Amino acid sequence: MGLKLTDVMITAPGADAPMLAVSADVAPGAVLSIMGPSGVGKSTLLAWLTGTLPAGFQATGRAELAGRDITNLAPEARRLGILFQDHLLFPHLSVGANLAFGLAAGVSDRREVVEQALVEIDLAGYADRDPATLSGGQRARVALMRMLLSEPEALLLDEPFSRLDAALRDQMRGLVFSRARAKQLPVIMVTHDAQDGEAAGGEVLHLRSGQAAR
Repeated sequence: MGLKLTDVMITAPGADAPMLAVSADVAPGAVLSIMGPSGVGKSTLLAWLTGTLPAGFQATGRAELAGRDITNLAPEARRLGILFQDHLLFPHLSVGANLAFGLAAGVSDRREVVEQALVEIDLAGYADRDPATLSGGQRARVALMRMLLSEPEALLLDEPFSRLDAALRDQMRGLVFSRARAKQLPVIMVTHDAQDGEAAGGEVLHLRSGQAAR
């Protein structure tokens, strides 16, 4: 049933008019790419979706995920996974422990699940490594897998490829989008890079200051 946004309007603190107005319907396995200039509200939309809209912002509208109204749920109850441009791993945890952090409390054989996850991202044997020893591309893969292990029902991408070099950017695009398709996860991606939208292969929504996008 995908991820559906209906008549979403977000207004910045002190503003008289909404910074953005969006309606969208993202099917399972599809990617909606959102582009626009800085300050137009792209990342603010993702913050609203995750339930972390900064204080002072006002929002109206409705978000539904797989037929559930998630508009007013607590962030942890929304079942949304998000990747940022900084692929932050917990520095005090090993690579394996970072991955295990994403697992549900009731998962048995956690070590086995982590080891298999590392195989899937071509990092077999890295469970006990310090995250500080990883390359940028390796950190990105671990961050992606940690998110997927939490079993989200949709993915939100906030320019997650922008700080990778060209080769790694292509690799990570392929990995993220293929995983989303395989798991039939709807994806909303915020980006400044038109090539991200081309690689995603889905609808591209261009936001402009003061204009509604539907």
